[in-house]
Amino acid sequence: MTNITYDQTGVHVQFPGWEATMTGLPKLSISRAAIRGVTSEPGWTSEILGMKSGLVISGYRKLGTFRHPSGVRRLVSMKRGHPLLRIAVDRAAVGFDEVLLSTDAAESIAADLRSDVHS
Repeated sequence: MTNITYDQTGVHVQFPGWEATMTGLPKLSISRAAIRGVTSEPGWTSEILGMKSGLVISGYRKLGTFRHPSGVRRLVSMKRGHPLLRIAVDRAAVGFDEVLLSTDAAESIAADLRSDVHS
């Protein structure tokens, strides 16, 4: 499963093994300066994410890059049954507009990151 850590420098995401193949990235670091907003949700989102490059197992797992027709680009690692951490980021700095990650620690990570968000 995707490994999410954070510290004073930002959020660090590691995609082990086959997850790296599906996302096209072995890891992603998001500096705190690049974070525009953070929320947590009780479970994964059912919104339309757009065209995917990666893996979708309907009703269970979404993993990869999704491009919405509006132009929003998301990096997604969601698994049903786990809370969702939604991080809005500076696309120029990170390459995505949002990063959506399932983690049981979503609320505590979001609370910690919200205290430092630079608008």
